[in-house]
Amino acid sequence: MSLGERSVAGKHVLVTGGAGFIGSHLVDMLIQSGAGDLTVVDNFFLGKEENLADARRIWPDLRVLRLDASDDQALEQAFSSIPQVDVVFDLAVIPLPTSLEQPKWCFDTNVRITSALCELLRAGRFETLTHFSSSEAYGSARFVPMTEDHPLDPLTPYAASKAGSDHLVRTYAATFGVDAVVVRPFNNYGPRQNDQQYAGIIPTLLRNAFEGRVSTIFGNGKQTRDYIYATDTARAALQLYAHPESRGKVVNIGSGKEISMLELIARLEHILGRSIPYEHRDPRPGDVRRHAADITLLQQLINFEPQVSLDDGLERTVAFYRERFACAEKE
Repeated sequence: MSLGERSVAGKHVLVTGGAGFIGSHLVDMLIQSGAGDLTVVDNFFLGKEENLADARRIWPDLRVLRLDASDDQALEQAFSSIPQVDVVFDLAVIPLPTSLEQPKWCFDTNVRITSALCELLRAGRFETLTHFSSSEAYGSARFVPMTEDHPLDPLTPYAASKAGSDHLVRTYAATFGVDAVVVRPFNNYGPRQNDQQYAGIIPTLLRNAFEGRVSTIFGNGKQTRDYIYATDTARAALQLYAHPESRGKVVNIGSGKEISMLELIARLEHILGRSIPYEHRDPRPGDVRRHAADITLLQQLINFEPQVSLDDGLERTVAFYRERFACAEKE
């Protein structure tokens, strides 16, 4: 196999979870990057058709397969029914909050998705797998910034499913010589993030603020996260696919900066021009205390720097949800 630079231009790219938050932004970028054919696989557990609206305007014949990627037989049949796939970006996932209510289902589903794709990759049904992991696989930081060598110490069933899936991808690469990379994003935010059940903290805070409800902060609010705008994550994943030295590696994707929950709320309040009511509750089991990415490897491989600052990204995110909730009130 040649290890030169490569591009998605002209290739058939399949995105699992492509109607979801990060996945839909990646689909937009794949269109901009000249993908020759594009297939979205999504069961719409969290994904939304509206997330693909921009993509469909540009590419009306976008192929969307509504199926569960953890069903290996259904996935095999899907691959048999469409033109030969070249590249898979795997973003299909049952999210962390679900694992606190349905732990077995979350763990089993996430690992089965990865296993099904690894088998298809081994069988030659496509050439390259970019598997999306999560910084949650690390657990709470033992040292900061957190390099890719940080121990994997998952604290929730979701995190365990991501750590296990990462190991699975890497063992397939080592044992069978398949072409795969594991990208490990830290906390993503931005437009299209789920704001309903199992929502992330930023859309939850904004929804409650716009609807006049009190938010819940678990713990003292001093826990930190490394936030990165979703389009920066999608761009990094595409550039890592293109770079030969990423193959077989695990690569962090983050901003390299940490922010506490209380500081995040303060920045959102500044943008909103009013306070966000919240109350503290006891920490939840499995909540990590501190996260901050070491992005040295990412910078070495693709000279990465986030294009969207946290303040700019929060401004865009607030504008998106302000419009969404305003439209919902009119309906």
